[in-house]
Amino acid sequence: MTDSKRKIFLWLILLCTLIGLPKGLGPYYTNIFLTFAIFATYAVALNLLLGFTGLLSFGHAAYFGFGAYGTALALIHLKGISLLVAIGIGALSSTVLALLLSPIVVRVGGAAFAMVHLAIGQVLYVLALKLANITGGEDGLGSFLNSPMKIIGPFSVDMRPASVDFYYFAMVVIVCSIWLMWFFTKTPFGQVQIAMRDNKKRVSFLGYRVQHSKAVIYLASAFFSGIAGSLLAIFHNLVSAGGAFGIMVNFLPIIAILIGGSAHFFGPVLGAAVFQVLEQMTAQYTSKVELVIGLVLVSIVLFAPSGILGSIEIFKARRSKRRFLALNRSE
Repeated sequence: MTDSKRKIFLWLILLCTLIGLPKGLGPYYTNIFLTFAIFATYAVALNLLLGFTGLLSFGHAAYFGFGAYGTALALIHLKGISLLVAIGIGALSSTVLALLLSPIVVRVGGAAFAMVHLAIGQVLYVLALKLANITGGEDGLGSFLNSPMKIIGPFSVDMRPASVDFYYFAMVVIVCSIWLMWFFTKTPFGQVQIAMRDNKKRVSFLGYRVQHSKAVIYLASAFFSGIAGSLLAIFHNLVSAGGAFGIMVNFLPIIAILIGGSAHFFGPVLGAAVFQVLEQMTAQYTSKVELVIGLVLVSIVLFAPSGILGSIEIFKARRSKRRFLALNRSE
């Protein structure tokens, strides 16, 4: 079997698995899987900055939360709006925010980039609490999905939380989003993105405008983070300041990236899966879930700093090297 046929076969298996998942797992575990898929999309969007451009953001929940609030407000105030349009409004809200901030943030890097975003995220968190007439304050916005929603045009389906129809709709959006981000990294601009991570001066000498290129990547990351936030808002039928802009919402995708491996596109997906499994297994035995996950994260940083996929790659390289040396000695 050739590599192309093997890939097609594996994608077909994945597609069949996603289609049959609700019947095989039941409602509870299907909802857990959908939560994982949403946060995996969010982590992949952040990794466009961290893993592929070398920009660490401690406040990316700003765009996740803006997408969630944008979609919730659209569903509340624009009666009869279709679900795709509501998600588009959420993603557009995140993109507009990124467009306003990009002239400032693209001029800095390293620790300054991370801390500026942490400050932005905390400002938005406080604003979400204070502007109660818009955001609902501490109570948030809820119950904005009370009736069957139109996906697009006249087609209406039951989109109540935890419904099978919403699972399939959300998975289509998630798979398309992840595929578009993967395609983005495979374009010539994606190679420029990696080059900027490795050597910004050399990219500048080649004639590329580094700040403008960083802005494009920044907008793409914000857009897909907004989609993830919009899906979570619809899934929970609730948006709150803590759930949208909270400190853990900032750090969950970073944890997933570190666990899976930032140098690999699907590293954050694997990291989000490991995080979700750890959280569910730990919660059955103790309430100290954060402590256990923190210990696992510290262990990975100390003993596998390149993440799970990076460690596997290093192990394969070392094994190939040992085989090569053994073969040369035998000759």
